[in-house]
Amino acid sequence: MPYSVEGKLVVAISSRALFDFEDENRIFDRDGEAAYIALQSARLDVPARHGVAFPLVKKLLAFGHERVEVVVLSKNDPVSGLRVFRSAKQAGLAIERGVFTRGRNPYEYLGPLKANLFLSANENDVRGALNAAVPAARVYPESAQAASRHANEVRIAFDGDAVLFSDEAEAVYQKDGLDAFTKHETAHALTPLPPGPFKPLLEALHRLQAEKNLSMKVRTALVTARSAPAHERAINTLMNWNISVDEAMFLGGLDKGAFLKAFEPDFYFDDQRGHIDSARAHVAAGHVPFGVANLKR
Repeated sequence: MPYSVEGKLVVAISSRALFDFEDENRIFDRDGEAAYIALQSARLDVPARHGVAFPLVKKLLAFGHERVEVVVLSKNDPVSGLRVFRSAKQAGLAIERGVFTRGRNPYEYLGPLKANLFLSANENDVRGALNAAVPAARVYPESAQAASRHANEVRIAFDGDAVLFSDEAEAVYQKDGLDAFTKHETAHALTPLPPGPFKPLLEALHRLQAEKNLSMKVRTALVTARSAPAHERAINTLMNWNISVDEAMFLGGLDKGAFLKAFEPDFYFDDQRGHIDSARAHVAAGHVPFGVANLKR
């Protein structure tokens, strides 16, 4: 019978997000592809250092293949892919599937994979995934990591506007300022926000949370710059979706980094680079280049 990922939480991840290939990547940038492939070939049996998303992947795989599938989706060549698989095996990661495109944009394979999340260090690949309606974030290899804590719990934190929700309200803020944003959100408090790019991931995590008697648990948090009265529309939207989060932080301009340090998520997703810079001093963070705040100028 053919293998199926239907109904599973599917995470597609690039080589550089899973493993620390920053030294190798510098060789690629300086000396070209042939030198990079030669280096990876020479290091086939040298375990790669763990990358920023490695702890998250390890925790997710603990749910078992019947619930979670992790696939390496990389612009690497197949030889470098061989090192990725060997490093994963040596690290005890049960990763069995991978797609290596040797420079071709990999996001075209996210549809067949039915991916709920794509993590990559390449912003153009992430933008391509978001354009294909797949939750995706650019990881920062130098982010701090808190995933060694809470060994039996996966913790994921999300920004609201332009991440879980659409950028409708963010567009008002960017155009007319905070007062206009507050008036708009108060007037539309009972109108659910359209979904943002990361709603499918929150839905998949919610399904995992609903399963009983699992040794691994899921805990989610909404960490947003919204404050009262704009908080109501965010909560009403989640209620309309029939999805709950475990914690909600309406910070109204307070620095998010300190609160994320206290929550200790395995990963945090935000569309604002400034918030990511604050977050990654404490936790693993991914930038979501979506919405009006990320329009290329």
